[in-house]
Amino acid sequence: MFFLLISCFSFIMFTHISFLNSFIKMKNELRILLLPWILEALSLFFISWFKRRRIHVTFFNVPTFSSKVNKEEIKRETSLLDLPDLALDCILEKLSPAELSNMASVCTSLRNVCVNDYFWEKHLKHKWGRVIGDIAFREWKSNIELKKKEALSDCSDQNGIFPFFSLLKLKMDRRGKLRSALPVESIMPLYQSLESGKFWFPGQVINRENGNVGFMLSCYDAELSYDYRSDNFRARYSAQGRATMEHDIEWNRIRASTVKTRAHDLHLSDCLDELQPGDHIEIQWRRNKDFPYGWWYGVVGHLGSCDGCEIHCQCHSSDTVVLEFKQYTPGSRWRETIIDRKHHSEIGDEIYGFYGGIRKICNKDEISMWKRIWPTKVVE
Repeated sequence: MFFLLISCFSFIMFTHISFLNSFIKMKNELRILLLPWILEALSLFFISWFKRRRIHVTFFNVPTFSSKVNKEEIKRETSLLDLPDLALDCILEKLSPAELSNMASVCTSLRNVCVNDYFWEKHLKHKWGRVIGDIAFREWKSNIELKKKEALSDCSDQNGIFPFFSLLKLKMDRRGKLRSALPVESIMPLYQSLESGKFWFPGQVINRENGNVGFMLSCYDAELSYDYRSDNFRARYSAQGRATMEHDIEWNRIRASTVKTRAHDLHLSDCLDELQPGDHIEIQWRRNKDFPYGWWYGVVGHLGSCDGCEIHCQCHSSDTVVLEFKQYTPGSRWRETIIDRKHHSEIGDEIYGFYGGIRKICNKDEISMWKRIWPTKVVE
């Protein structure tokens, strides 16, 4: 009986061990068989998950895997940079400045394309062309050259290895990572500096008293800065040695500087010999010697001895030139002034102010601008 019990127990144990071994072996075989299918399912899941969260245009190449692990094939998706140059240019031309800036931050290759002046020139002309002239652009380049010299000067003041770290620091962004060099002379940084208001550029503010009828057809020179929050401008200038600031200046009161002459200097009048009745002009005027000049709009009139008939008019050959400011009533002290064609310089006194240099207006848009803001009533 005891022998029978031992035999049964041994048989049961042997059978149990055999079953466990078979189960473990089957489990390992099953895991090997299912491994490719599991990997494929995971791959498809991650690819599907990534595609749902990616932008429509592909900037990265995501590999997909075939059903068998031992025969992997990477399928490369079409990238934006794979497009022909003409097609890529057509896409980038449709982007706004903000979108173009975002595109430039995607990768180095796109950055090298997106910073091209070809794409930014039209944006600069469209928004800033009327208020940014050659004088402001030269001012921008001068600022850049000055910053370059200051950077080189800072480096030269240091010894040993420190100049290297100084130059390296100039190319480090706030996160401490090297960024690709962007030509500071290009249009993109100029546009961004204007948009952010960091660049104070030379320009002119029309209607200098902003509503005072007597000053509507005048403008003053100032340094201007754009305020993106209000979509208006700030202007700063010096009067009687004091810094003065004007805020909330609308776009229609801003124009590009028309001459290189600084506000306190007498403009060289190089158009006097050709002035004749009917010509449109701007003339410098200031209240006294301590004030900067402003520019006033007027026209060339006829001499008192001329009847105004074009056939008999000889005003263009006279050494005396009459300048009229028709926004003032006839007989007003401000209605007209007379200058010497051959020997013109600053004229006037402390009571009525001083007249300075003259520039002839040939641009039809400038003339239209003055006529558009003409006072609705005559000024005394």
